[in-house]
Amino acid sequence: MGIITSISTWLIPCFILIVLSVATWKRVPTYEMFVEGGKDGVKMAFSLLPFLVGMIVSISILRSSGALEAFINLISPILVMVGIPPEIIPLALVRPISGTAALGMTTELIGTHGPDSFIGRLASTMQGSTDTTLYILTVYFGAVGIRKMGYALKVGLLADLVGIIASVIVVTLIFG
Repeated sequence: MGIITSISTWLIPCFILIVLSVATWKRVPTYEMFVEGGKDGVKMAFSLLPFLVGMIVSISILRSSGALEAFINLISPILVMVGIPPEIIPLALVRPISGTAALGMTTELIGTHGPDSFIGRLASTMQGSTDTTLYILTVYFGAVGIRKMGYALKVGLLADLVGIIASVIVVTLIFG
């Protein structure tokens, strides 16, 4: 365990040292390039801000309005028939929207049901098997100016659905 800790502690500083050494050897103006990159980073952060605020407000409205709970109550009988715990549905719905909100829900599920419970294992597996599709499309596509994202949205949400279904199947088969 000590070797892995040492490697992880020294990996990034050594990488930075190697990059700076090679850049200096090739006579690249490293400080000027660093400052230019910093300027670009600040511009990018400000251009992403409206998209991030929009996502955060949308998630808050969805959770605060009770619409999410009403939807879960509506589909709960069907979920119970196929063996999917209704408690996991908020995570499945929020995960494509926000990684932070999904991580909070996963933490809450694990805290409530325990890490070794079926729901805890399913939440953890689902967290790792899906992605924040809408966040990625909104932030990254918006930042570079891509407006037509229909196919990317369809494929991303389909991949999330497959990840959710695969999570349920795998956790059911392994941990039953």
